[in-house]
Amino acid sequence: MNNKMNPPMGWNSYDYYDTAVTEADVKANADYMAKYLKPYGWEYVVVDIEWYSYGAATRRDEHQYIPFGEVEMDEYSRLLPCPERFPSCVDGKGFKPLADYVHSLGLKFGIHIMRGVPRIAAHTHAAIKGTDLPAGEIANPYSICYWNPDMYGVYPHKPESQLYYDSLMELYAQWGVDFIKCDDICRMDARSSKEEIAMLHKAIKNCGREILLSLSPGPAIPEEASFYHENATMWRITDDFWDSWHLLRDMFDRCKTWEGQAKPGGYPDCDMLPVGTIGKGFNHERLTRFTKDEQLTMMTLWCMVSSPLMLGAELPKLDDWTLSILTNQKVLDLMSTTKDAKEYLRDEETILWRSTQLSTGDTNLAIFNISEKDLDICPADYMKVVGDTATDLWTGEYMDLTDTFTIPPHGVLLIQTNSKLL
Repeated sequence: MNNKMNPPMGWNSYDYYDTAVTEADVKANADYMAKYLKPYGWEYVVVDIEWYSYGAATRRDEHQYIPFGEVEMDEYSRLLPCPERFPSCVDGKGFKPLADYVHSLGLKFGIHIMRGVPRIAAHTHAAIKGTDLPAGEIANPYSICYWNPDMYGVYPHKPESQLYYDSLMELYAQWGVDFIKCDDICRMDARSSKEEIAMLHKAIKNCGREILLSLSPGPAIPEEASFYHENATMWRITDDFWDSWHLLRDMFDRCKTWEGQAKPGGYPDCDMLPVGTIGKGFNHERLTRFTKDEQLTMMTLWCMVSSPLMLGAELPKLDDWTLSILTNQKVLDLMSTTKDAKEYLRDEETILWRSTQLSTGDTNLAIFNISEKDLDICPADYMKVVGDTATDLWTGEYMDLTDTFTIPPHGVLLIQTNSKLL
């Protein structure tokens, strides 16, 4: 793949497993990725939330995240994998054996963390590596995530707070972590969020290992675009994205807001792709509610704007059709071989995005039908000069742009052509 523009691509455990993922689950999905998806650029295997918690998902009728539940933690206030779900972590090994397994497949390993220091560490006066100051002295008891109560934010003016983040990244580097998704931080709800992003960035920079930093949840703040670029690899432009048309329709507005901000090493993030089978950890295992046309629209938009691609599905359960859209190299290449992606036109029924091929100057044109009915579209109506080549990137078929094509509701026509737009 051309690395001119190559946002992270991988799998995240959340959409299928929620808090209940196990080591065996992670390995099964990594095995599938290595066999079927790795040749197309998919490489990150990410363990999402609550990997340190005992009894995760056992009180679903009461809590998604059990307040003051039992957690695994070392002597320096650093959370460790729960051995009940990650048996290879025993004897202080942490995630290193699992990371080694993922690396042996030629893939990269990631974990989810929450902003701040564990509340249990603050209340038990646990230690921080590199200082005699206990965890309770850096913890701000008024800085608690409203949806997950596991952590306190830290006081950014205290140097020991940086020492705590330094010790985290030191540990993760020893484990072989390649990717960190930090939650409760991107939209800067808490006063210390911006400072904690900077502390994370500094700690990663000094840990001796290349680690990508993903900030969640959104919406990210457009006015802080430069700050995100300076301190992170990707940042969520939305709250949790699920398989609902109104959320997908809304993403066009969010992508327009962040137009032109995807650059090598820094990417506005449209969130995970809820395709295939999802929802088991939420006690509602099901196939995605997106129609096939909506899935094509989603993949097209994500690739046009060079969003990171993180699969939320249970990979071993992918059907052939879903696998085919995830391995369409021509569409995936839009993220790495194009420039100047922008919204070109919008009306009540259609939204058009365009970009330019770096090597040839050819035009990529995505015509999205956002209406509830079939639309008959003649692509030549949008052309100043109709050239002699045009390809439907989803089918691979050559096209005559003067023909009329029917785009189904919530569907897309994705064209690569040497024709010139109006």
